Amino acid sequence: MPGTMSIASELQPSIERAFEERALLEQAPYADAVRETIAQLDRGALRVAEPNPDGGPWIVHAWIKQAILMFFGIQEMRTDTLGPFEYHDKIPLKRDFAAAGVRVVPPAAARYGSFLESGAVLMPSYVNIGARVGGGTMVDTWATVGSCAQIGRHVHLSGGVGIGGVLEPPNAAPVIVEDGCFLGSRAIVVEGLHLEPEVVLGANVTLTASTPIIDVTGSEPVTHKGRVPARSVVIPGTRRKSFPAGDFEVACALIIGKRKASTNRRTSLNEALRDFAVPV
Repeated sequence: MPGTMSIASELQPSIERAFEERALLEQAPYADAVRETIAQLDRGALRVAEPNPDGGPWIVHAWIKQAILMFFGIQEMRTDTLGPFEYHDKIPLKRDFAAAGVRVVPPAAARYGSFLESGAVLMPSYVNIGARVGGGTMVDTWATVGSCAQIGRHVHLSGGVGIGGVLEPPNAAPVIVEDGCFLGSRAIVVEGLHLEPEVVLGANVTLTASTPIIDVTGSEPVTHKGRVPARSVVIPGTRRKSFPAGDFEVACALIIGKRKASTNRRTSLNEALRDFAVPV
């Protein structure tokens, strides 16, 4: 298989041109470029976003998101039957989990065009097109991984976790959950939020692009938005805000401590949950 740079150099020009001139999708070379881009996503040879080798913000490949958007346009509705389940959609489901080394518990579903790395485990859950789930990660019962979300290795998405999808605009960053993170039950992470490595979110934490993420561990609060620093332990919180009708409590998230740096991530996680009494 050619390298990622080679694949991109072959496909990207056609994708970007067809996105600007949609009539080109009626021509086989352009439609084929869209289908091949999705096939490479499905194999893990391409990904929507990836770490910046210079350590800066993650690199978002807008042209791949453009291909996903056009893929919906060129696909036709079809009916698929899997055992007792029937589906009617434009995008087929992934197949060949045994060959990929992935455990998938019924009725979990992962859409074609997502990538599940060997060692990932899906309990009854859902992974959308363009998403990537790393090896050793558990997507627990009724958790959802939205379009283009990037979930690292050895992550635990507890029951009912909601990871939002970000398809438009194409240059917008997806939700990024880096290696070793633990997200407690019913936590919600949307709108391109970035969880750095080994973050712990307590149950019911909701993070949007506008959510104040307030570090309360020092003598003065420090507010972050759009990003949770590495190894932070986060719980739901509120803060008082004034409105014309009076003062009210509005939602925020509180960083109440840090996980200890450790090569044994499971031990570190257990210590964090015990030391900070984080509900999961």
